[in-house]
Amino acid sequence: MDSDSGSDYGGEAPSYPRDLPNILITGTPGTGKTTTSEMAAEATGLTHLNVGDLVKAKSLHEGLDAEFDSYILDEDKLIDEMEDMMRSGGKIVDFHTCDIFPERWFDLIIVLRTDNSVLYPRLESRGYNPKKINENMECEIMQVVLEDARESYAEEIVIELQSNSIEEMEENVSRIKAWKDHWIVNNKKD
Repeated sequence: MDSDSGSDYGGEAPSYPRDLPNILITGTPGTGKTTTSEMAAEATGLTHLNVGDLVKAKSLHEGLDAEFDSYILDEDKLIDEMEDMMRSGGKIVDFHTCDIFPERWFDLIIVLRTDNSVLYPRLESRGYNPKKINENMECEIMQVVLEDARESYAEEIVIELQSNSIEEMEENVSRIKAWKDHWIVNNKKD
């Protein structure tokens, strides 16, 4: 999302028309998805949808995986729950994976990346057990989420952004706001 790249990310209209875009902010746990999503929602007026919170609130899971202290997602229930929400547009979806969502839902996919020297202490401060920390570190090193995004969505809507500091998060939010404003101009209904 270079400063002069607005025309690169207009994309084709989704399979159902909407007045506002949907954006997915994804990345390995600890990369700043929720913070960035909350800041971007405030800056753009779009609605932040934290999928992890939705999974817990609506019991869209098959129980708890004790080893990793996380819910076992029921993907079908989640997609069914979110379908109508996504149709109207105007959502910033925040989740650590992306390949489960239908391509038609999103106009922009942001994959946040964080240097290992920053990510490890973030995961430690959350109280993650060593196995969970190591798995997430490996995931970030191997670019798992980025590769999943590139394989699941049109190349021109997948953007990789660094998220190592508050300053980078603020810059990312400014870029997301500029992209959203450009999307609205390019997708005006006559």
